[in-house]
Amino acid sequence: MECNHHRPSKPYVPGQASALCINNVPILDILSPEEKIEVMNASISKQYTKGEAIFSPGHSSANLWIVHRGSVKISRFSPAGKEQIVRILSPGDFTGELSLFSHAILTNTAEALEPTEICLIQGKVISDLMLRNPQIAIKFLEKYTERIEMAEDKLEQLTLYDVEQRIAKVLMEMLHDQQNDHLQDNVLILPVSKKDLAVMIGTTQESLSRKLALFQERGWIKLTGQRQIIIVDQTSLKQLNE
Repeated sequence: MECNHHRPSKPYVPGQASALCINNVPILDILSPEEKIEVMNASISKQYTKGEAIFSPGHSSANLWIVHRGSVKISRFSPAGKEQIVRILSPGDFTGELSLFSHAILTNTAEALEPTEICLIQGKVISDLMLRNPQIAIKFLEKYTERIEMAEDKLEQLTLYDVEQRIAKVLMEMLHDQQNDHLQDNVLILPVSKKDLAVMIGTTQESLSRKLALFQERGWIKLTGQRQIIIVDQTSLKQLNE
């Protein structure tokens, strides 16, 4: 299934945006100041509107895509057009790391969930740095291993947990991630629409809405907006998966 492209993205020359973008990626912290300049000089920044496709299946790219601002949905579609959301990228996250080790064709779709800025770094530059500094390669492999573990965890949830358990688990995970952003401890701002959230946990939007209403009736949560949820009883949500 192809993604609909909106107006073309707006590329612009490297500069302050690229510097901020690279400094926002923990994996690149081990680079020397000179190496960071080398990476910045080999990168460009692109802007995308909400809903715009960043890349699609069959795209051949030997580049690293880093989210500087906004958020990106990485999805895969079945031949029948059914979507499976692989992950959501936030500022500092990246994709395309496999192209640093092989020439594989992209099989996923990337879509901007809001106005988004991407730093695009030439893969050859990163590959050359890895040859000079193997520690960089190890960092990328560690990140890829982490993603494999997340994929296995998601598969376990879909096969072993019921819908209520999956919803409770993803709400607590999202709340934990947002607490790292210094938001209110019990207020969750969903990073995706409820339609996308339903896809992430392997259910329908209607079923998700019914379960969230049930959670509210039980006094576990309070629905206060289209994407805002107050987590009233974290203990009960956690106990669903114990």
